[in-house]
Amino acid sequence: MKTQKTWFITGASRGFGLNITKAVLASGDKVVATVRNKPEELATQFNNNENLYVVTLDITNEAQAKQAAAQAIDHFGSIDVLVNNAGYGLLAAVEEATDQEVKQNYEVNVFGTLNVIRAVLPYMRKQHSGHVINISSVGGLGAYYGWGLYGSTKFAIEGITEGMALELAPLGIHATVVAPGFFRTNFLDTSSLSRTANVIDDYAETVGTMRQFATEANYQQPGDPEKLAQAFVKLAAAENPPVHLPLGNDTLKRFREKTAAFEKDIADWYDVVTGTDHDDVAVKA
Repeated sequence: MKTQKTWFITGASRGFGLNITKAVLASGDKVVATVRNKPEELATQFNNNENLYVVTLDITNEAQAKQAAAQAIDHFGSIDVLVNNAGYGLLAAVEEATDQEVKQNYEVNVFGTLNVIRAVLPYMRKQHSGHVINISSVGGLGAYYGWGLYGSTKFAIEGITEGMALELAPLGIHATVVAPGFFRTNFLDTSSLSRTANVIDDYAETVGTMRQFATEANYQQPGDPEKLAQAFVKLAAAENPPVHLPLGNDTLKRFREKTAAFEKDIADWYDVVTGTDHDDVAVKA
């Protein structure tokens, strides 16, 4: 017999968050959906579904994150699945972005995610169960020009989740990092993607072509967000979920290319790689 779960999904008003919310409600589970403003609009969109509770949350505000988690517990009694979805993209050469633009991207994508994790985990630890699902990106598995800074925030999420998986396993809590490729959402719109005003002409052949690609590829991406949402439902129902879940053939291809290139670098530099231990250690090996 299926046990009804309660999900806590950040950034639920659009994109992946909205698609996952729809799929979870359709599966019969409950959802605490967070939005930055106008919570009544999302509730109305779902005809005030009794299994949906919408709360206001700016994830960069840790006090607000703790309040939202407490509201979720008061309303539904538990948080069984946390989906850290809220975030935004930054398209720029590493050199082009200002200090403030980079810090803001980290403030939302990394520190905001950590705010929500710290707000929710005490309840999961108390109930000795739960599943934290953090959303990364294909850019968190391998860098692309133009996405180095944004990708670095997702590299951080990959590492944070790996550490959490090790720390939380003895407590009965799972942690998974999902790395989607290019999906047909509004991610490339101005609502989700920030482009720097500073443009350096020397990067025209790399970052410049990526800017053009991002414009042309908008709403032409290969990934189906509804299928992604169903993958999340399946993931949360798994008895032994993976720590890493890449989604999309483009993500899988990118990851395999990176690991193959990494292996080639190791083979080409094997003597250097293995030749840096102390001599007494090397003799024992």
